[in-house]
Amino acid sequence: MTPTSLEIAAAYAECEHIMVSAAKNFSYGIRLLAPEKRGALAAVYALARRIDDIGDGDLPDDEKLRLLDDARRDIKALGGPTSDPVMIALGDAAARLPIPVPAFLELVEGCELDVRGNTYESFPDLKHYCRCVAGSIGRLSVGVFDATDPAAAEPLADALGVALQLTNILRDIREDLSNGRVYLPQDELEAAGVVLRLDDHGNVVDEGGRVAALVRDQANRAEKWYREGLQLLPMLDRRSAACCSAMAGIYQRLLGRIERDPKAVLTRRVSLPAWEKAYLAARSLAVSKR
Repeated sequence: MTPTSLEIAAAYAECEHIMVSAAKNFSYGIRLLAPEKRGALAAVYALARRIDDIGDGDLPDDEKLRLLDDARRDIKALGGPTSDPVMIALGDAAARLPIPVPAFLELVEGCELDVRGNTYESFPDLKHYCRCVAGSIGRLSVGVFDATDPAAAEPLADALGVALQLTNILRDIREDLSNGRVYLPQDELEAAGVVLRLDDHGNVVDEGGRVAALVRDQANRAEKWYREGLQLLPMLDRRSAACCSAMAGIYQRLLGRIERDPKAVLTRRVSLPAWEKAYLAARSLAVSKR
């Protein structure tokens, strides 16, 4: 049965509530979008958040994998009968905008890699993971933004997603290690003489400063992905470009802090204050008006 206009409006409202409640960094940029695109990106975020929460939750691994497989079936059935507000909103958005819905299947694949405790032998292996969990969101977002040249825009959005995920990996290196997860490429760890481990206080052991040096090198790599990905901006309308610039700018500013002080991530979670995120969003909107 086709959802009514009231049901669709309620579904978008639920997605926006999820976004405002959980998207601490992305919400600054999403607020800059025109209303019809803001609702669509909120729907994209709400489903992505649901998938991520399955992978990061406390359920047994076999139950997580079952739920992720359920999510995969729901994605393939998008547009069919449902009472799920997230799927109602996403179905409406995908009918209006060129959103590449199958990219959600890559996000599911990336979360399955997390659940299985996958490690990455080389950077190409890690890049595949980053494309799954973050490049997919970049490509979905470009569908919402409705870029002027989708074929050229998608790989740039993918690169921006890789940049954001590499930033996340560096920011969360200590937390991930405490949860038994290592994302940095194994061959690069070995080449740098690094064995990642925590001391008795839960901080990353940094013998000879080798871990900090590796973090700085990884930050330099991530910066190159930002430079490639930000070539996307001229292909977007003013408010979509401001949204994308704000979201990327917050993570790029965070990466800059990590690059200047790589030892910080070994003992705490590095973050930006709310005022700085708001400033970056406001600046992105002001620059896009020129």
